[in-house]
Amino acid sequence: MTKPQRRQSPTAILGNGLQFLAPLAVALTIYLYLYPVFGTCAFPLPPAARHDDAAAPVAADTGRAAYLETARLHWPFSAANATDTDDTARPSQLAPFRLLTLGDPQLEGDTSIPTKYLGVFPHATSLFRHLTFQTPHSSLRQRVRQSVHDAVDIFLEDVFNLAESVRKRIDLLGNDFYLAHIYRTLHWWTRPTHVTVLGDLVGSQWLDDGEFSRRARRYWTRVFRGAERVPDDVAAYPAEEYDLSGYLNDTTSTNDTTSPWTRRVINVAGNHDIGYAGDINDNRTERFEHAFGKVNYELRFELPLSNTNTTYNPLSNPHSSHLVPELRVVVLNDMNLDTPAASTDLQDATYSFINSVINTASAVEFKGHFTLILTHIPLYKPAGVCIDAPLFAFHEHDGSLKEQNQLSAAASRGFLEGILGMSGDVHAPARGRGRPGVILNGHDHEGCDTWHFINQTADAPADGPREWEVQRWRKANKAGLVGRDEMPGVREITVRSMMGDFGGNAGLLSVWFDEASWEWRFEYATCPLGTQHLWWLVHVLDLLVVVGIVLVVVAKVLAVAGVDVDAWVMSMVERSKVLGVGAGEKGARGKSGYVGLEAPS
Repeated sequence: MTKPQRRQSPTAILGNGLQFLAPLAVALTIYLYLYPVFGTCAFPLPPAARHDDAAAPVAADTGRAAYLETARLHWPFSAANATDTDDTARPSQLAPFRLLTLGDPQLEGDTSIPTKYLGVFPHATSLFRHLTFQTPHSSLRQRVRQSVHDAVDIFLEDVFNLAESVRKRIDLLGNDFYLAHIYRTLHWWTRPTHVTVLGDLVGSQWLDDGEFSRRARRYWTRVFRGAERVPDDVAAYPAEEYDLSGYLNDTTSTNDTTSPWTRRVINVAGNHDIGYAGDINDNRTERFEHAFGKVNYELRFELPLSNTNTTYNPLSNPHSSHLVPELRVVVLNDMNLDTPAASTDLQDATYSFINSVINTASAVEFKGHFTLILTHIPLYKPAGVCIDAPLFAFHEHDGSLKEQNQLSAAASRGFLEGILGMSGDVHAPARGRGRPGVILNGHDHEGCDTWHFINQTADAPADGPREWEVQRWRKANKAGLVGRDEMPGVREITVRSMMGDFGGNAGLLSVWFDEASWEWRFEYATCPLGTQHLWWLVHVLDLLVVVGIVLVVVAKVLAVAGVDVDAWVMSMVERSKVLGVGAGEKGARGKSGYVGLEAPS
């Protein structure tokens, strides 16, 4: 006689499943919430901060030394927590200016939810109006025909739109927390001194004011919770006499996390925030500035040094070319630099701002100042350099600029020769080398890292000045083009988007001062989280494990109280089988093979 096969009880199956899922959930959760630690993410470390016997390299460290220096910030016995008498502690050696750069979050909202603009079951409402004779029709036949169409569309459209709306609401909520996780985790681990979001904060410039306000509220209360925009009185207009926005700690001081700049976000206007040149108007600009801060302004940060004997002074040291170290951050709306623009007044205001930046900059012959330009649309690059080739589109109704993925070559020249003072003429002041700086922008979701330069030794064309050239940063650096006296240039970093489809990327920019050469230097690194699917997987798995644990605890409590949970569950399973296969299969219920099953009385 064949012995009946013994099956595991439901609680045993659940317990065995938890033995596998719970450790997996814990491991994935630890990885997700400590992903910068596992990814060895860190701000590049200035070469002078290396503590080995070898000569310090020219380039900053983006590997083990930088990672260990960042990890030391979280060690409880680091300098930030040590007493003055602790001889073993040493202060943080990170760069004094560390900028966490985030690009293109593009918060979506109601415009992506079908029921918001179509309504809930609109065809059911229409069908009711047809059947109650609230709509005009030429004949009964037409009324019946339209009623049948609406009845069919309830199932073919309304049901699917409702399901898609529910899915999209959940997706928007998860996306907000996904973006918030990137900001919160990186801010905790890397300890930036400053934060910037390089445009496209919301997903469309065509939003009405109510929807724009709702997305702005989500931006500050959910994605960047605890952060704040740059105050209007701090976001200054360029002037000869200016107030400093703050001081930077030098590399011999402890890491400062009390500065208000650690919680401020430098927001840059993007085309999805205020539009391209053909879309920008006063209303879109004003509501952006109210929610996120000004579209054009500058910040000035000074680096205190103990040795200022060599700095320029018109009375005591008039022959020095050394200025007090200062980092100038220029936040620029470059969406209306190209023409034709819908609002010439707003375009003139942008060009007036740029001229003020140029007129208040230090002379190119002096050393010690550094310009960091934060903008949205990248500079011009011919096809083949980055992912996208140049694209320009124009509105048919008035010919104004409708779309662009890069600035024009003429507008880009204004950045390089105007703001940075570079020149293809070797006889220009400071031999045309201009002012040191770096350009950060977004817009191109794929990201790109390039070197713009002009060859002063090349033959100038007869009909105009020498043209600017551009290459990928790594290629130009490997070819020895970076730093050559006869090839003035600047690095432009287009930050890859922080959206999930682009890997949840973030940029880490370190800027520090080299007293030996009296120049600022910088280096850039990236830290991706991965697609949003990882975030969803971890949290869905965590939820399942928590629910499973609660069910196991409830089952054990009920078992102590004398309730046979396994028998009750199996009874419900058998009853569902009976309902599923019909009354003719009832006699098969006794052949389940489960030993000791009794339905509760």
